[in-house]
Amino acid sequence: MEQYFTLNEDLKQMLESSKDSAKLDAMKRIVGMIAKGKNASELFPAVVKNVASKNIEIKKLVYVYLMRYAEEQQDLALLSISTFQRALKDPNQLIRASALRVLSSIRVPIIVPIMMLAIKEASSDLSPYVRKNAAHAIQKLYSLDPEQKEMLIEVIEKLLKDRSTLVAGSVVMAFEEVCPDRIDLIHKNYRKLCNLLVDVEEWGQVVIIHMLTRYARTQFVSPWKTDDDVVEEYNENNFYESDGEQKEKDRNVKKTYTMDPDHRLLLRNTKPLLQSRNAAVVMAVAQLYWHLAPKSEAGIVSKSLVRLLRSNREVQYIVLQNIATMSIQRKGMFEPYLKSFYVRSTDPTMIKTLKLEILTNLANEANISTLLREFQTYVKSQDKQFAAATIQAIGRCATNITEVTDTCLNGLVCLLSNRDETVVAESVVVIKKLLQTQPAHHGEIIKHMAKLLDNITVPVARASILWLIGEYCERVPKIAPDVLRKTAKSFTNEDDLVKLQILNLGAKLYLTNSKQTKLLTQYVLNLGKYDQSYDIRDRTRFIRQLIVPNEKSGALSKYAKKIFLAQKPAPLLESPFKDRDHFQLGTLSHTLNSRATGYLELSDWPDVAPDPAVRNVEVAESAKEWTAILGKTKKEKPTEKFYSESEEEEDESASTGATESESGSESEKEDKEEGSSDESSGSSSSSEESSDSESDSKESTAKKTSGAVKESNAEESKKKAKGISKNRNTSSSSDTESSSSEGSSSDSKSVSDSRSDSDSGKSGSATSSKKEEKTAQDRKTPSKQDVFLLDLDDFYPVTTPVAVPTAAVLSPSLTADLEGLSLSGSSVIDQVTTQVFVPTKTHEMLHRMTGKGLSAHYHFSRQPDMFGDHMVPVQVTVTNTTDQKIENIHIGEKKLPLGMRIHEFNPIECLEPGGSVTVSMGIDFCDSTQTASFQLCTKDDHFNVNIQPPVGELLLPVTMSEKDFKKEQGMLTGMNETSATIAVAPQNSTSLVIIEKVVKAANLGVVPSGQDNIHRFAAKTVHSGSLMLVTVELKESSTAQLIINTEKTVIGSVLLRELKPVLSQG
Repeated sequence: MEQYFTLNEDLKQMLESSKDSAKLDAMKRIVGMIAKGKNASELFPAVVKNVASKNIEIKKLVYVYLMRYAEEQQDLALLSISTFQRALKDPNQLIRASALRVLSSIRVPIIVPIMMLAIKEASSDLSPYVRKNAAHAIQKLYSLDPEQKEMLIEVIEKLLKDRSTLVAGSVVMAFEEVCPDRIDLIHKNYRKLCNLLVDVEEWGQVVIIHMLTRYARTQFVSPWKTDDDVVEEYNENNFYESDGEQKEKDRNVKKTYTMDPDHRLLLRNTKPLLQSRNAAVVMAVAQLYWHLAPKSEAGIVSKSLVRLLRSNREVQYIVLQNIATMSIQRKGMFEPYLKSFYVRSTDPTMIKTLKLEILTNLANEANISTLLREFQTYVKSQDKQFAAATIQAIGRCATNITEVTDTCLNGLVCLLSNRDETVVAESVVVIKKLLQTQPAHHGEIIKHMAKLLDNITVPVARASILWLIGEYCERVPKIAPDVLRKTAKSFTNEDDLVKLQILNLGAKLYLTNSKQTKLLTQYVLNLGKYDQSYDIRDRTRFIRQLIVPNEKSGALSKYAKKIFLAQKPAPLLESPFKDRDHFQLGTLSHTLNSRATGYLELSDWPDVAPDPAVRNVEVAESAKEWTAILGKTKKEKPTEKFYSESEEEEDESASTGATESESGSESEKEDKEEGSSDESSGSSSSSEESSDSESDSKESTAKKTSGAVKESNAEESKKKAKGISKNRNTSSSSDTESSSSEGSSSDSKSVSDSRSDSDSGKSGSATSSKKEEKTAQDRKTPSKQDVFLLDLDDFYPVTTPVAVPTAAVLSPSLTADLEGLSLSGSSVIDQVTTQVFVPTKTHEMLHRMTGKGLSAHYHFSRQPDMFGDHMVPVQVTVTNTTDQKIENIHIGEKKLPLGMRIHEFNPIECLEPGGSVTVSMGIDFCDSTQTASFQLCTKDDHFNVNIQPPVGELLLPVTMSEKDFKKEQGMLTGMNETSATIAVAPQNSTSLVIIEKVVKAANLGVVPSGQDNIHRFAAKTVHSGSLMLVTVELKESSTAQLIINTEKTVIGSVLLRELKPVLSQG
């Protein structure tokens, strides 16, 4: 521990060093610690000081650290928010992107307007890397504040028009997260996305393919209608028919259905991705072809999916699950690859059972003999679970293929002599199901199974044999009564499942052979009458009334024989994957076979295709003018064939659509070139930025499919690579020079830097506040000069005065600085008053059904200092609803979040039947609404219970004058203020009602006010003692402004959310 402590101290000293090399070394070690999974959160204050470093390498590593810990250390991250905002205008694209990522990682509702502005600006950035990060930030902002949806959709719409392959995947992901139902945004971008697909990064390809699958299902008509009628027949017979007949049928197919060119474009542009090295991309294309392609074309995915079976076991598991679903409906797709699904000895059980499932689905008359030989080997496997699954598979093959039913049955009977209990038990269960299909021929098998009853111990197998003997007792009249005699002896020691079948056997024999079995059956019924299980007792009473006639017997006893010996339908042995096809393949829902959160259903094909004109894109006039200004003359390049001649012949039906799409993609390529030249010219202002952007473009081109890249492009990229290396060398040398010069003059420049930074911060804040006013909807905020709380540059030792908030006291170290920010030293907070209102609402802690008759409820008594400082008092009422006394009720094991404590109540020695006791306990919630989980124990049992506090119960009311309130409120502005405008119900507009409603919802003290329309309330948080100031200002037209000022911004925003409905509802 000491070593760890000294290590961290060393790192802190290195971070405070004046040398950039020491800081850089420290940051590398810290990032290394994070990579190894070590906790480096206590270094946050030391690291965050370097966020304003002039050295770009240090800055990058600081942002990597901040991205990891900004969410945990929100209060400290908020202090440096002004630096992040300045970094959004940094000339280096990596810094701009990192700043946006950190800003979106600070998940505090109060900075939503700042995040919104940052995303809007970044979406128009020249660098595609920054635009990509803006798309990522959209999802974070949406999860933080869903009310921003409409404004975010505008940004998504703008980014969807982006031609950069770097941005495409990220913006489609944001689209899927925020507004997946707005397919109207995709219409104009559909063809562009199809053409860009090959060049997008792999993760983006997966997202885009899944989105386009959903889109296509809403815009195109089904290609399967003709397949069902004509093409299936055409495929089966075309081998034997003459060329003339084939052509004639081909014409018939074309007459009945013509594929939309855009539909064909999607299929053609996704086909090359089946060669992708990424398993997720191949799986995404496979599901697209399964859901969208004509059935005659879907077969091309099978080879690629079989190729994925060479991957690791996790990939194999997902792929095999999808193949299992496909192979039920279309066996022909995977029959050529039957041997690829043979089980290997090294496969894990989950893979083995899935391969077995596929082999069973693919079984037919032609290959069944090969499969049965394979299955014989599997039954001998040491993996018992797999051996049992094989026996089930043999049973399914026997029911599906009638030619081998007898062979399978004889094989399963042979397995009954196996030494392994699991194999024998599974064989019995499967034989029982098979015998139900044709019982008349198999009396000998039933006799053989009856003899095995003494040796088999597995309950399911014993129950199956007893059911068979009872069901066909008339075919084995001599054996059945003897079996009943033997099982009656062991009745009390049997499993419940077996007991039920013994009772059934007795009832059936009583009805068919009462002379021999009457006494035996009565004996068994008497045993069942006093059994521990109520199921057995219930069944016994039912059977006795039904088969033993007496005065009380109803009309049903006449039909007892028909009820017990009715003809049962044979069970269907079906694949567990039979009904999975209603989920989209390749999704989590399909894997789990249940609807997962966020799953988007595929819609049915429309009967009539919507207007395809919505996907037509007009050529922008401005683009033409721009090319004229640049004066770049482009030579028309001859169109090269991407696909082989055979593939083009396959696509003849959509030849017109193909030509259109090719010309469209060519024009897009030209536009893309213009865009890249434009970007490069815009970013040439800084050599570092240009080199970075070029390296990005180099990476993206390296990812492109080799077939799509032309030789001329390859030569150009070589030239660019040389240029990049030169730029890199020059920029690195200039970096070192600038860093050394900065190091020498850092002391002299520190004051002027801090001044200029604060001035620029002010001007930046003024413009951002103007934009906030425009964008925020129906939101009124008091005018402020400064949005930022603190400038990080001010943490350095400063001799000249700098404009900072009055609450902060600047000192050389960051920790002292942060202590200066807290208001705990204020005398006002110590004046705690008595509670204005004690809530009577109780919350259920333990239901009597869950607690086996013990119930518990709790409520918050709002009595200060009952259990010392920091504790929230809770009264728990424990009630005994049973007819027996409950002893030793106490708190057992506690599962509490870090820092949370519980002051336990004294154990209740005894609680009489129907009695109720109220006890008090204290919980230190650490100023959070996290749940306190613990066990409520009795002498015999323990029950898991939870207590979750409403945010209003984490406060203590405070008395203060109006003057003090305004003074404290003035110190808590900026980031410490949260406000909202609400519509107040008419009956809530009087002073008494407002006060009553607010103090009922939260434990606040009332501050006397000189104005009728303004109501003020004050409290402090129980744990840290931070002030919480609430103002309700009534406006005209039944509206009110609710303002909360506190250092605890998270609690403040939660309290605001809870008070809004209290005042707006009647």
